[in-house]
Amino acid sequence: MTTTPEPTGPDIRHSPRKAVLASWMGTTIEYYDFAIYGLASSLVFAKLFFPTFDTLSGTLIALSTFGVGYIARPLGGIVFGHLGDRIGRKAVLVTTLVLMGGSTVLIGLLPTYATIGVWAPVLLVSLRILQGLSVGGEYSGAVLMTVEHAEPHRRGFRGALVNTGTQAGMILSNVVFLVVLTLPQESLLSWGWRVPFLLSVVLVVVGFWVRMTLEESPAFLEARRSGLVRRLPVVDVLRRGWRNVLLVAFATIAAGTMFTITTVYSVSYGKTALGLSSTAVLAALLPAAVFLMVLVPWFGHLADRVGVRKVFLWGAAGLVVAPFVWFALLNTRSWVLMFLGFLAIFLPYAANYAMYPVFFSEAFPAVLRFSGLSLGFTLGTILGNAFAPAIATAIQDGTGGWIGIAVYMAVGALISIAAGTVLRPDRGTDDAVVTPAAAGTPG
Repeated sequence: MTTTPEPTGPDIRHSPRKAVLASWMGTTIEYYDFAIYGLASSLVFAKLFFPTFDTLSGTLIALSTFGVGYIARPLGGIVFGHLGDRIGRKAVLVTTLVLMGGSTVLIGLLPTYATIGVWAPVLLVSLRILQGLSVGGEYSGAVLMTVEHAEPHRRGFRGALVNTGTQAGMILSNVVFLVVLTLPQESLLSWGWRVPFLLSVVLVVVGFWVRMTLEESPAFLEARRSGLVRRLPVVDVLRRGWRNVLLVAFATIAAGTMFTITTVYSVSYGKTALGLSSTAVLAALLPAAVFLMVLVPWFGHLADRVGVRKVFLWGAAGLVVAPFVWFALLNTRSWVLMFLGFLAIFLPYAANYAMYPVFFSEAFPAVLRFSGLSLGFTLGTILGNAFAPAIATAIQDGTGGWIGIAVYMAVGALISIAAGTVLRPDRGTDDAVVTPAAAGTPG
C-alpha cells in the first residue's frame, strides 16, 4: 500500500489567509494600545499628569505627549526595519507586539502626579516613546508579511484587510472608553482610566500565540537562500531609495491627518466647541467607523481590478473636500447628520488608506522593503498624525472656528496627491528572484 508522505515544510497553500489573520490581529492590538493613549490624553491625562496647568494648556501638553509616540516611530522604523531585512519579518512582529503590550500595561499601572510629582509625566512620556518604537516596526512588518504571502492578483484586497486592523483597534478602544466614561468622575480619575490599558494584556497573549504559529515571509526566505540579504539595509535604502522614502512619507499625510483629527481631536472639539459630551461624539463616530471595516477591503478589491495608484489618488482628492463637509455636519449637533459627516470623510479615507500596503511596499526592492517602508511610513506619521490634534486645538483656540482646521487637512491631502502622482515602484534586480507576489505594478 502506498502512503503519502507527511509535508516537511510550511503549508504555503494556507499562508495568505494565515498571514492576513496574524497581521490583522497584531495590527488591531497595536492600534488599540496606541488609540487608548490618544483618548486618555484628550479626556483625563491633563488632570492626572499635568494638573499644575490651566485646562487648555494641560490639554495641549497632554495631546503633545500623544505626538511623542509618533516622533519615536522613525527610530523604531530604523531598528526594526534593519532587523526585518536582516533576520526576518516574523521575529520583528513578535517583538513589537510584546514591546507595545508591555508599555501599555505599565501605563495603566503608573502613579499619577498627585502621588510622585514630576516623575509621573516623565514616566508617562517614556512609556509613550516605547509605544512609538514598537509601532515603528509593527505596521510595516504586518503589511509585508501579508503582501509577500499574497497571490499576485489579490494583493490589493489582502493588504487592505490588514489595514482594517487600524479601524478594529480604534473601535475597540473607543467602546472600552465608552464603558469607562459611564463611571462617576471620581472613580474615572482614580482607577477607571486604567482599565483600558490593563485589558491590553489579554489581547497581547492572543496575538502572540497567533504570530508565533505563522510561517516566515517567502520573500525573505528566498532572499536569504539566494544570498541577497544586505548587511546594512537601512544605509542601502537611504543611498538608493531616499527619494521614495520621502515620497511615501508625503503620501501618508492626507489619511494620517484625517484619521487622527476625526478619531482623537473630534472628542475634544465636541466638548469644547460644541458643548457635547464625549459619548455623544463617540456615538456618531463608532457606527461610521464600522463601515470602514467594509469599505477598506472593498477598495482593495477594486484596486486589484482598476489599479492601485488610481484608487489612492481618488481617495486623496476626496480628502481635499471632505473636511469641510465633516465639520459642517458635525456642527449641527444632530446625531444623524454627525454620523453622515463621519461617513462622508471616511469614504475617501478608506480608498486612500486601503492602498498603503501594496502601493508603498512596491516602492522598494524586496531585500530593502522593510527598512524603506518603515522609514517612509513613520516619517509620514510625524508629518500627518503626530501633532494634528495639538495643531487643530491651537487653530481652534486662535481663530475661534473650524475653517482653518479644514484648510489644514485639505492642504495635507493636496501634498499626498502630488506625492502619489510621482511615486513609482522600484524594480531592483533582486526582486526577480524573491517572490511571484512581487510582480505587478500599481495602475
